Amino acid sequence: MKSAFRTPQRVLSIALWAIGIRLVSAVLALFANLAFPLDQKQQFTVFHEASPFWDTFARYDSGYYEGIAWGGYVPLPGGRSNIAYFPVYPLLMRAVGRLFGRQHAAYYISGIGISWTCFVLAMIAMFYLARLDLPAPKAQRAVLFTMIFPFSFFFGLVYSESTFLLFAVLAFYAFRTRRWLAGGLCGAVATATRVPGILMLPGLAWIAWRAAQPSARERLRAAGGLALAGAGFAAYSVYVFRLTGNPFEWAATLQRWGYHPGGAAWNAPLRLMGRLLTHPYLYLTTDRMAPYDTLYGVSAVAFALAVPLVWRRLGAGYGLYMAANLWLPLSSGVFEGMGRYCSLLFPCFIWLASTRSPAIATAITVVFAMFYTLGLALFTTVHPIF
Repeated sequence: MKSAFRTPQRVLSIALWAIGIRLVSAVLALFANLAFPLDQKQQFTVFHEASPFWDTFARYDSGYYEGIAWGGYVPLPGGRSNIAYFPVYPLLMRAVGRLFGRQHAAYYISGIGISWTCFVLAMIAMFYLARLDLPAPKAQRAVLFTMIFPFSFFFGLVYSESTFLLFAVLAFYAFRTRRWLAGGLCGAVATATRVPGILMLPGLAWIAWRAAQPSARERLRAAGGLALAGAGFAAYSVYVFRLTGNPFEWAATLQRWGYHPGGAAWNAPLRLMGRLLTHPYLYLTTDRMAPYDTLYGVSAVAFALAVPLVWRRLGAGYGLYMAANLWLPLSSGVFEGMGRYCSLLFPCFIWLASTRSPAIATAITVVFAMFYTLGLALFTTVHPIF
């Protein structure tokens, strides 16, 4: 009974943590924007003129999401297209933004509100998912690690990460608790939110196979939930086919942007590790992209090394989810976006939270918080962290 009363209190505290970290991050971004020069000219502004506060939420991909919310999928200069951005998040921006008038600023600010709301709900869902494997205090620790991971500042921006995280966590929770229809619906939203969303299906399939009761009806319901989870991805591909004649035009667009997945996923990490081990100072001080590739690359290597440990501690479903979502971006041979991709690998944060050592937990918290501040400052000042 005492535990039942404490659970709502923990959920409330998690919601307050989530809101608090978003507010603190917004203030830190403002100070970074005021104190440090921009590394390059900003591409987008929330209002007609630059705003030191609001523009910190609208860097890089943010403008593309707003563009889809405003005018839909259209060709872009240089033979590019915004069709590579999956539709759930910009459609939410459009739906909410139009409540406040057809203005670009309304869409941007709606995007911020959606990201913040999804982030708070995702952290609550993360707590309940972690509770399936951990006691409540460690489940809270998993939430904290997710919040302050060095690249988790993306969850508060006009980006789709927090929306995807919410529905991915809900899908895994529903599948683990044999709520097949709910899991399928959440999975469908997730797979229609980000390109790599489809890579959650191997992990969900494994969980469905292990969790479903050995009856034909239960197996059929689990298979139906899994098929429904992939329906979001399939529906967008059908839409793209009707729009362009090629259901995988979003993939062709990514290739025109310089992403060519399918290569050996270990090539880029091995090159980076070789440079850092043989001539780290020369590399970091003479190659303009070296500091950013190092931040992304070391994160990717650390998560890759954690895959077998997560697999062993939490099961193959989580291990498959991590492995697939690391393989795809790394197989392109570049590190762009790896920080964001790692921030969505929630099984790793659950595994880290399972440590029995308070000293290790404290060290992780301190290191995460330090590099979170660095990453936020770099992104805000338009360095190539995206």
